[in-house]
Parts: sequence; C-alpha cells; structure tokens
Amino acid sequence: MTRTIQQLFDLTGKTALVTGGSRGLGLQMAHALGEAGAKVVLSSRKAEDLEHATAELKAAGIDASWIAADCAKDSEITRLAEETLKRLGHIDILVNNAGAAWGAPAEDHPVDAWDKVMNLNVRGYFLLSQVVAKRSMIPRRSGRIINVASIAGLGGNPEGMTTIAYNTSKGAVVNFTRTLGAEWGKYNITVNAICPGFFPSKMTMGTLKAMGEEKLASHAPLKRLGDDEDLKGLCLLYASDAGKHITGQWLAVDGGVSVVTGG
Repeated sequence: MTRTIQQLFDLTGKTALVTGGSRGLGLQMAHALGEAGAKVVLSSRKAEDLEHATAELKAAGIDASWIAADCAKDSEITRLAEETLKRLGHIDILVNNAGAAWGAPAEDHPVDAWDKVMNLNVRGYFLLSQVVAKRSMIPRRSGRIINVASIAGLGGNPEGMTTIAYNTSKGAVVNFTRTLGAEWGKYNITVNAICPGFFPSKMTMGTLKAMGEEKLASHAPLKRLGDDEDLKGLCLLYASDAGKHITGQWLAVDGGVSVVTGG
C-alpha cells in the first residue's frame, strides 16, 4: 500500500544521535527530527549547554537526552556511540554536525590549528559513522547518515575570508558523503550532506561581524541569511522514508549564494 506524504515523513519510533547538537544548526536539526517523532540524543563537549538544549527540546514535547563527548577524540567517539546504543537500543539516524573553524591567511595558518579542524570536521565524522554503522546500522540493514558540510566546501574563499582549513575540511565532507553513500548502499544505509550558507551562529559570529550581515545577505539571490527553520525540511527529507531513494548527494541551503558564485 502506498504511504501518504505524512506517513513518509513520520519518524515515530526512530532514534537519532545529533553531534554538535547543543545550539545553532545542530539544535535546529534536532528539533526537526524530534518534532517528526524521533527520540533524540544530543552531544557536544559542554554539559551545561546540553542541559539547556535538552530542556528546550523537552519543552517542545520531544523525547530528548544528552551525552557530553569530544568528537575529536577516538575514545570519546566510541564512548558516545556505546552510551547512545545502551540508551536507545539502536541508532536509526546519525547527524554528523560537530565542527570547528579557524581564520588565518593560508601562508600563516598554524599547523596545529589545521590539524584541529581536520581532525574534528573530517576524521571525527568518519570514525563516528564507522562505529555507529558497525554496531547498529549494518547489522540491522538500515540507517540514515546526514553530514553537515558547507558551501565553503564547494568553492574557494569569498573575498575577505581566510578559512582554508575549514573550507578544505568541508570539501572533504562532500566527497566523503559521496563515497560512503556508494559503499554502504548495499546495507540500505543512505548518506547525504547538507551544505549551509551563512546562518547566524557562535561559529560564524566573527565572520558575520567582519564582513557585515547586510553585505552577506545582499550577495544571496534571496537577500537573506539562513534562519532557525531553514535546515529543518532538508534534514527531515534525508532522515525519513521520504528520502529513502536519495544517497551520496549534497544540497546547498544558502539562499542561492552558490548559484551566483559557481559552487
């Protein structure tokens, strides 16, 4: 029997782990998954931030809890996966969102800062995807992995930005998504990426201040920055059966910036 659109987008009975979920884009996506019926576990490094975020989700009627972990450390990644599985039983949806950025001219960019960004933004995504797949998704022959990349990974730096490590890492996430989607399709695991443009957040605060929010918004065909709702629809599409035939893909959510810049 063909399901209705409401049934296809329904996540009742599903479970989700969202890294970098205590604020910003991660919390927005956690809202989307929870509002569609999923049980959600949030993770980030700071317990206090996670407590506030979880309280916000619970106030919205979402079954939410949290686990503090540093996704730049192998042992913490393993512990996060194990504790989530112990709590939820299995993981249907993994949102890889934890990330770091660093601003410096390429000729002066510190090597340790390069390593920090690449370690969290790329290696962390790989290791958490690997452990979650091996311990839950592959045995169950089912899973949805959503990687948060960026339009910064689709092209070079706009004038005024000096974020070579971040841009490189997000370009790697796009190809990581393609490759993993191709390899894990045989397990009925879909792997897709979201490439946000500029959204006001703690990570982008410095860039928005330096380049000017109005100026950045003016570069977008839609003449605006992203808001607290703009990732919800795509996240839910990737996570639900409405997107079950989509894998290895990326989509920019940027008000059209990548259209005019050639990303």
